[in-house]
Amino acid sequence: MRTEIKTKIEIEKQGVLFDIDEVVDSGLLTTAQLQEYDHVIVAYSGGKDCTACLLHLLEAGVEKDKIELWHHDIDGREGDHLMDWPITTGYCEQFAKEMNLPLYYSWKVGGFSREMLRNDSLTAPTRWENPDGTIGQAGGSRGKRGTRMKFPQVSDNLATRWCSAYLKIDVCSAAIRNQERFNNKKTLLVSGERAEESAGRAGYKIFEPDRADNRDGRTGRHADRYRPVHRWTEAEVWEIIERWKIRVHPAYYIGWARVSCASCIFGSKNQWATLNKVSPDHVKKIAEYEKLFGVTINRDKRTVEELVNEGTPYNGISNEEQVAQSMKKEYNHSIFMDEWELPAGAFGESCGPA
Repeated sequence: MRTEIKTKIEIEKQGVLFDIDEVVDSGLLTTAQLQEYDHVIVAYSGGKDCTACLLHLLEAGVEKDKIELWHHDIDGREGDHLMDWPITTGYCEQFAKEMNLPLYYSWKVGGFSREMLRNDSLTAPTRWENPDGTIGQAGGSRGKRGTRMKFPQVSDNLATRWCSAYLKIDVCSAAIRNQERFNNKKTLLVSGERAEESAGRAGYKIFEPDRADNRDGRTGRHADRYRPVHRWTEAEVWEIIERWKIRVHPAYYIGWARVSCASCIFGSKNQWATLNKVSPDHVKKIAEYEKLFGVTINRDKRTVEELVNEGTPYNGISNEEQVAQSMKKEYNHSIFMDEWELPAGAFGESCGPA
């Protein structure tokens, strides 16, 4: 059950102070418990749920000087731009700038494409940004050689849906384990999975030790995983975003209900039809790989071209400004809106992990 705690707190937004009612779920960390952490890392994709996580932390009184945004760059920095929205990194940078928070990138060298095209080879190293501006690197020199030469499978099994495991989860863990600044410290890793999204995610714990934890080992690295919006409905996510008047990622205004990859393996026929209007080059590349692999990106074996022909583009395709913005690399709006509006994709088809 949700419990309202009638404690007024002040949040600073663009230099303006305003009052809100702090709302805390039973089972969530209290403000006092949150204050015990030295570092609070928010896994920030640019999507609504991770945005809600950050806003919740701020409303719970977590100091900004403890918070870091981490973005796992799916396509990497050395490969082609195959999967993600071109604007995603630009949006994340603008969000971090206006929220006055640091943003650090981490990625698998060569990104999605290199991992997908592994052919009797090792997985690539992981790289990440350090606070001093240097780039750290780990892995990629040992292990078993392997071959993929196909898309990740539409599954809740992370061994076969390898994009989540290799390009997000493992990347984050490597960056934590290989930075001495987290040794002998307490670190909270915050992510935005919600039970409402799928049966699989409904089984996630709100709070548990993170896979990078080593509190009883030589490094004394205490790392916990926290999912503060796990029990929230989508309506509650949009409520906190509206309260802060946040302008969300352009894909939501086009009609997407969730922001993952533009060319997501879970994409519906309507999403593929819409993407073909927004960026036909994305669809063309996927079609070319389907022919190379002899395997489609969709589980029921329809090709991406068939999905495009069967689907109906979202009505949000008429928002020419947001369509154009989604294909740019630099985000040229403020993330705050004077008059907030619910995006076209809200409460639409989520098409995410099972």
